[in-house]
Amino acid sequence: MRKSKRKSRNGLIATLDLGSTKVACFVAKAEADGSARVVGIGHQISHGVKGGAIVDLEEAENSILSAVSAAEQMAGETLKSVVVNLIGGHPQSRTVPVEVAIAGHEIAEHDLRKVLDQARQTQQAPDRRLIHQIPVGFTIDGSRGIRDPRGMCGDRLGVNMHMLTAGNAAVRNLESVVARCHLEVEDIVVPAYAAGLACLVEDEMDLGTCVIDMGGGTTSFAVFFDGHCVYADTISVGGAHVTNDIARGLSTPLAYAERMKTLHGSCIPSAADEREIIDVPLVGEEEHAQANHVPKSILTGIIAPRLEETFEMVRQRLEASGFDRIAGRRVVLTGGASQLQGVRELAAMVLDKQVRMGKPIRLQGLADQTGGPAFAACAGLVAFALAKGSESLRPETAPAPGAGMIGRFGMWLKENL
Repeated sequence: MRKSKRKSRNGLIATLDLGSTKVACFVAKAEADGSARVVGIGHQISHGVKGGAIVDLEEAENSILSAVSAAEQMAGETLKSVVVNLIGGHPQSRTVPVEVAIAGHEIAEHDLRKVLDQARQTQQAPDRRLIHQIPVGFTIDGSRGIRDPRGMCGDRLGVNMHMLTAGNAAVRNLESVVARCHLEVEDIVVPAYAAGLACLVEDEMDLGTCVIDMGGGTTSFAVFFDGHCVYADTISVGGAHVTNDIARGLSTPLAYAERMKTLHGSCIPSAADEREIIDVPLVGEEEHAQANHVPKSILTGIIAPRLEETFEMVRQRLEASGFDRIAGRRVVLTGGASQLQGVRELAAMVLDKQVRMGKPIRLQGLADQTGGPAFAACAGLVAFALAKGSESLRPETAPAPGAGMIGRFGMWLKENL
């Protein structure tokens, strides 16, 4: 396992959530009891990111710098590296079973490393980068359900490794824009995985839950079972698509469309919608008197189909993956786009599951404005860093690029000399 760099920085953890609508940076300090307290927060409107992908490096760089500078100023610290969420890259999940012979002796740390290294060597497509490798269950001589096999005896040790990959070009673009801000990428984490670490209680992780992180440009989701993330996926539809639908449908500027969505938007129709009239400024009209006046029912009629389509796509992906049953009947909604009125009810109807709203529950020091669903992924990055910094047999993130033969030889020297 790689030793965490965080220990040399007095427990300082910096995270960066780069999205299509906002950029958020948290600076947290690890406490003695294993928790973390936020000491610096910065967030900024996102520029240079569209549809869940970086489209302008310079604009994205300026957005990141503004958010990071605000967080550094509040924390009184200068950041050198960050844990960042994956943006773009079309993440893909697959589970790889691996087994090695251990000749009947008691399983030790090097046996675990041997089987995990064997799983890491699974061939990946040349245009994809390994982001996470998560052991979701060990076996000894075919016996399943073993979480930690150290100290047990057997002839064959196996592991089911959840491998999460992303497009190499998207990962390089992300690393490039962070490097332009004079920061090092410490780890990259899939957003829905991070959101689950922030929002789920232990029983939800164990019994089976699907976390749906509704962002501006994309909606990502992850299935947790038996304490692990066992599947993750992303669809290219988010809250910004709802805003665009409103702007096009009502011929209003995007800024007004976003305002109407926030103040009056709902995806569940009600009897009072016909009586409630909304002012809609028209594109190109300078005078407010030229505004159009429409009933709220028309706004609801634009929003509801797009969100219904989003949840239908999530349901289809889950069913096609085979993880729908493992996810059980529990769904946790999070992300900025999940705060729209009626989203919870619509999700329950389309997915036919029990739905609750999720917000960060494991991070101290968050104000009401930054403790809601919109900041779940950023808070989850802190939780990921904490778990990785503690002693763990789980290699949640792929090894750093270049950790090849020389790296393995160095590790052998440390273990045997």
